[in-house]
Amino acid sequence: MKKLLAVTGCPTGIAHTFMAAEALQRAAEANGVQMKVETNGAVGVENELTAKEIAEADCIIIACDKNVEMERFNGKPIIEVSVTDGIAKADALIKKAISGGVAVRGEEKKKNSEITEEFSGAPSVGHEIYKHLMAGVSNMIPFVVAGGILVAISFLWGIYSFDPNSDQYNATAALLKSVGGASMGLMVPILTAYIANSIANRPGLVAGFVAGTIALTTGSGFIGGIIGGFMAGYFAKWMVKILSGLPKEFEGLKSIFLIPLVTVAVIGTIMALLGDPVSAVNKFMMDFLSNLQNSNPIFLGIVIGCMSAFDMGGPVNKAAYVTGTLLLGQGNFYFMAGVSAACITPPLVIAIAVTIFPKKFTKDERAAGFVNYILGCTHITEGAIPFAAKSPFRVLPILMMSSSISAVLTYMMKVQVPAPHGGFLILALVDKPLV
Repeated sequence: MKKLLAVTGCPTGIAHTFMAAEALQRAAEANGVQMKVETNGAVGVENELTAKEIAEADCIIIACDKNVEMERFNGKPIIEVSVTDGIAKADALIKKAISGGVAVRGEEKKKNSEITEEFSGAPSVGHEIYKHLMAGVSNMIPFVVAGGILVAISFLWGIYSFDPNSDQYNATAALLKSVGGASMGLMVPILTAYIANSIANRPGLVAGFVAGTIALTTGSGFIGGIIGGFMAGYFAKWMVKILSGLPKEFEGLKSIFLIPLVTVAVIGTIMALLGDPVSAVNKFMMDFLSNLQNSNPIFLGIVIGCMSAFDMGGPVNKAAYVTGTLLLGQGNFYFMAGVSAACITPPLVIAIAVTIFPKKFTKDERAAGFVNYILGCTHITEGAIPFAAKSPFRVLPILMMSSSISAVLTYMMKVQVPAPHGGFLILALVDKPLV
């Protein structure tokens, strides 16, 4: 019996990671092959692959949108794809893995005209860029959520409860806002640093943090942070490459002195020079979105709704969420409300459909559908993915339309959400909770 291994991981490490693992396990079972899946989830690596298992494996599937330790797979046939392919194309991946035409890591690709090139074994440039970007986003989100919710809780004592000169002042509220604000303030530096870390590992981390801090202080925000992260990462990677010929005796000098000094000096200088122009672009974008929610809430709601439901936790959904959190940091609580409403809608729509029309669904679908009540109430959009994956051209437009309705109504009724999260868990923090 063929032995296959897989590694799955998504940026947030919550839903896609385990959905891909389950899809691959089922596909392997259906094709009569043995498989073990390592998951890189939010709590770390689980079901880790051993050296013996890797040595005995016929092929390894990497369905990840985050960095994993790849050196351990040298000399083994590798298929590397996005985590969404691991969910949607699990059967095709298993068939490719057992076909015998997979590229071996570190060797020339096998040529076989009869083998499909759908999965070439090497990630595309677009997937690599997305993976690095999502590495930054996934590390940033816990800081944003923790800090944002603490700030939002402080508002329960009053919107000015942190101000000692206000009648609403409360010491506990002021402390919570201070702690939450410190966490939120790390948003851009963390984003930038971990983009650079994803590209160049530890050599990129120092320059990435410095670039992110400069982006924060110059007002260039997340646009400057993204630019700085990629510049720091690729420049650090280049530095490591050109210094690789140095004798081993200089390893400490290279890693502790030369690379940090040169990368910080070069990237820091570039970021300082880019600060004003990028800051102007960032301010224009934020002002445009803020004005749009007042002048044309219907159009904005449709855009946010479609983005949130289009890939449910993927890059388009994350773009809407990150924009909402950035505006939240500037005191705009309206934009995030629309994003939150749009994100919780897809799983709730699925749950309601299963409840009203149970005969239209299989037993397993009904069980999964009822779980979506919990997922929707806790802002986990990904619960709707299995239903969309089975019939995307029918289900996705319905979900996008539903999320658009939610966002449009939220903007029209001027609901505010002071936390970078959604669902009924934070209902006590929401302005106009009944609405």
